[in-house]
Amino acid sequence: MKQNGHTALDPASRPSPSPSPALDILILGLSITSSWGNGHATTYRGLVRELARRGHRVTFLERDVPWYAGHRDLAQPPYCRTGLYSSLDELKSRFRSAVREADLVVVGSYVPEGVAVGEWVTATAQGATAFYDIDTPVTLARLERGDEEYLSPRLVPRYHAYLSFSGGPILERIERTYGSPMARPLYCSFDPELYFPEVRKPRWDLGYMGTYSDDRQPPLDRLLLEAARRWPEGRFVVAGPQYPESVRWPANVERIEHLPPAQHRRFYNSQRFTLNITRADMVRAGYSPSVRLFEAAACGVPIISDYWAGLDEFFALGDEILVSHSSEETLRYLREVGEEERRALGERARRRVLACHTAAHRARELEGYALELLGRAAVRR
Repeated sequence: MKQNGHTALDPASRPSPSPSPALDILILGLSITSSWGNGHATTYRGLVRELARRGHRVTFLERDVPWYAGHRDLAQPPYCRTGLYSSLDELKSRFRSAVREADLVVVGSYVPEGVAVGEWVTATAQGATAFYDIDTPVTLARLERGDEEYLSPRLVPRYHAYLSFSGGPILERIERTYGSPMARPLYCSFDPELYFPEVRKPRWDLGYMGTYSDDRQPPLDRLLLEAARRWPEGRFVVAGPQYPESVRWPANVERIEHLPPAQHRRFYNSQRFTLNITRADMVRAGYSPSVRLFEAAACGVPIISDYWAGLDEFFALGDEILVSHSSEETLRYLREVGEEERRALGERARRRVLACHTAAHRARELEGYALELLGRAAVRR
């Protein structure tokens, strides 16, 4: 299997290649060829590349839609076979045998016509099937109000497994309420080849990156904008699109409307501290780390975060991550944490994510789930 041209990972930070038999894995996801306007592609690229490194054969299928066709930044990933389809009928006619013969077929959240795709996959595949939810709290909220854009309650028990970006109690709920035979976490991850510390003079005291959302704006106001107003000498930055004109930005807050993924590492490494703010659905669910959280930690940048249940399962509070509930707490960290401790805090978080949350770790976990499902099928036969 051809590998990409990036620098090889430190062996200590990546699980060793799999001793297990090579699996044929087929993934139907939102996109792997375009990272434009979605966070799914980054997740799939790291996961699929590491599955290939572990010796597995991966096919990735995605709907050919205009908004991704015009922004393909990885049209032909070198670590998998990629197939585009223009309709459900074309998917069925061109890829029926691939779905039928794969050891594992994974259908991701937000796949167009996802319910129809899932019903066809679970009826056609002879191997194991799984739903991979990169948006679990949002998905369950949709199901509760009868929105079946890409998943329906009747479809959940038809998949052999429900793999979730969120962990904790929500997994039991997926099994108990929706009848999944096996709900397991498959958290987001980061790519150590793309996210690492760089030596550069910090440009900002605190930065935040995220698209505008109504539910994230109040904590952004409280934790960053109010802190900026109270500390005019401080340097702040907010990167992300769709902020309304009604937002009143303090004079010491720089705005970046669009930040391409290729510039994310530089952005993190240009901050003394970075701010993490979690969507309301994710806060309510708990145990829902964001990819930005892991990417920032991988750069060794100390993180100030809002609090949600389960955060302490990913980072040691006060030792690997700082929690803020107010502008006062934010300012105390910015002004009172010494440079030596600031760097040590970031390094401890970096060691944690390298040990637990790389794309290679997720590939190993997915492999384990696949073998568990295939083992169950063998027993049933």
